[in-house]
Amino acid sequence: MTARHILRTSMKLIDIGANLTDPVFRGKYRGNQAHPDDLEKILERARDAGIVAMMVTGGSLEESRHAIEMCQQHAHLYATVGCHPTRTSEVSKHAGGAPAYFAALQKLISENRDKVVAIGECGLDYDRLHFSDKATQLEHFVRHFELAQATGLPLFLHDRNTQGDFARLVKENRQKFTAGVVHSFTGSASEAQELLDLGLYIGINGCSLKTEDNLAAVKSIPVDRLMIETDCPYCEIRPTHASHKLLEKAVWKQPEAKRKERWSEECLVKSRNEPCTIRQVLHVLATLHAMDEAEMADRLYDNTVRVFSGIS
Repeated sequence: MTARHILRTSMKLIDIGANLTDPVFRGKYRGNQAHPDDLEKILERARDAGIVAMMVTGGSLEESRHAIEMCQQHAHLYATVGCHPTRTSEVSKHAGGAPAYFAALQKLISENRDKVVAIGECGLDYDRLHFSDKATQLEHFVRHFELAQATGLPLFLHDRNTQGDFARLVKENRQKFTAGVVHSFTGSASEAQELLDLGLYIGINGCSLKTEDNLAAVKSIPVDRLMIETDCPYCEIRPTHASHKLLEKAVWKQPEAKRKERWSEECLVKSRNEPCTIRQVLHVLATLHAMDEAEMADRLYDNTVRVFSGIS
């Protein structure tokens, strides 16, 4: 058995947030084809890093359709279906308005129950109100609770600088959904506790690990309420992040990264995060919680399949 095969089979990880419908994973950047489509190589690197399943994020009706199409072609990929808070301005422009838009989301779910494991990405984002105003975000966040109630699916949630509105709406609608995870958490320890008190899980990626305060907050979260993600192609751990110094003793080493203009099939693309780097996030989480990486991976896996039971 090769060392590579041992590496592949010794970890069992689920990336709960992978934006694999992004054109950059097909070699296209801002509408221009910079290099060949390398999605299959990206998925291979993910498997080699121990990823056994991924949740492909649906951030709009159309993107949810694309996510499902991709997932139908790969047994280990699963989709979320919903409307990201910064995309909610598109709902009123849909033929038939909000009722028709959310009816279409529900139809998409009902026709693809073998692949749809969560409602979302949904929530509130007050850092980017220029994309969708507060009133619009609030109105359509509430509709996702109704969608969760109708389908019985858990929620894949987004919360950015929401001044208590996110927690208030979750609390008011908590009886409508079974479980949920707030992905890409970047808040304080007290904000983490507020989410835990609501019975939610918390997803961690590179953006969750930028500062010493971030590290302290993540360390405060009980392991049995954590999940792991990359949010690729975003949220990589960068040299400027407080967590980067913790990678010095990591067993898994990131493959070489090159600029897209110098693309090579065996290399990552600079500034394009991809699923295999979940091993860096895993190492940081294990270090913060003084655990072995394999044990942390097992705990994270168990948490994830407990909530997203559609993943098999």
